[in-house]
Amino acid sequence: MPDASPSAIPPASLAAENQALREEIRHLRAQQLITAVHQEAEDRYSQSQARFRTVFENSPLGNKIIDADLRIRQVNPAVVAMLGFTEPSELLGHRILEFAHPHFRADWHELQQQLWEHKRPYFSLETCLVRANGSSFWCQVTSVLFPDEGHELGYTILEDISARKGLETKLQRLYDAQETILHLATHDVKAPIVQIQLLGDLLQREVASHHGEGPPPPEMLHYLALIQQACGHANGLLQDILFVGDLDAHSLQKVPTEMNTYLTERLPVHRLVAQEKGITLALDLPPESVYAALQPEKFGRALDNLLGNALKFTPAGGTITLGLQVHDGRTQVRLQDTGIGIPSKLHAQLFDKFNPSRRTGLRGEPTTGLGLFIAKQVVELHGGHIWLESREQQGTTFFIELA
Repeated sequence: MPDASPSAIPPASLAAENQALREEIRHLRAQQLITAVHQEAEDRYSQSQARFRTVFENSPLGNKIIDADLRIRQVNPAVVAMLGFTEPSELLGHRILEFAHPHFRADWHELQQQLWEHKRPYFSLETCLVRANGSSFWCQVTSVLFPDEGHELGYTILEDISARKGLETKLQRLYDAQETILHLATHDVKAPIVQIQLLGDLLQREVASHHGEGPPPPEMLHYLALIQQACGHANGLLQDILFVGDLDAHSLQKVPTEMNTYLTERLPVHRLVAQEKGITLALDLPPESVYAALQPEKFGRALDNLLGNALKFTPAGGTITLGLQVHDGRTQVRLQDTGIGIPSKLHAQLFDKFNPSRRTGLRGEPTTGLGLFIAKQVVELHGGHIWLESREQQGTTFFIELA
């Protein structure tokens, strides 16, 4: 038999085998190194994901991820609690527009446009959201655009700023009240007081010149009527300033109110004025009961101001209709008149206090310039919204929408 000992294997074959073994070892070491690098990368990614989840889930601020369609992909517990839900699954897959206040949905379209169309790296806004129970709150929104598996998503942070907005509103109202006091004291109250003094002097002279000569002359009665008119104007101004100073959300104790009865009981005083002016005052109420949470006295002042305004600018033979309806689940009060209407150029300033474009009534009735300003403040304190539709010589309709 042939000799099979190692010494019988040719040296060339041994060298080739050793070379093959060395190549295999190098290959195994390279594979091991690649595997180690991949493992290290995966470990770093896992650690990064764990850190992200910790920050995302435990943040006291609302954190959510939305896609280009504004659909919610991921939320943290803060967002769930903020919107009044109990589980993330109740939000996932829904568009954020479903939780936007109807009057602020345009804010989210603006965010969508700025991030995904204009490719801004981030975008911030203040907007209003609606909780599961129907209540609303102010929210600071900051959304950052980032790539993810071939898509661009928005990492969005929500912060409830209702307390801050409430403080801002209260400070603004305080400033408005102080500014109003100064304005009234230096301008509007001063004029009727001067008139009272002058007319009082004239009346005294007239009485003195006719002492013991029978009934007072017509001139004296005329002066007395002017004094009464000036005093009424001054009293109206003072009532408005006191009411503005008393506008405080913290004292607004709202109660559930049956609106059909409330509106019906609010009209008798205005009916007397309407009858004197030859105006028909009508009610348009739904057959079913409608409820809203109100502070009856303050909300009634807003209605009184709107009704008084309509009576000033509706000619004899006209009609003023106070209506009520439920629109999109919200109580809506409507006041429509057949008056002279309001030019469109005046609409933007109509609810400003001391509106420089304010007009006297058709019968010369004076205005304090505060009526519509007060109405707007009262409605907003109730969490509502007020607006108007009007064209010259075609009447005016004011709308009040309550939550």
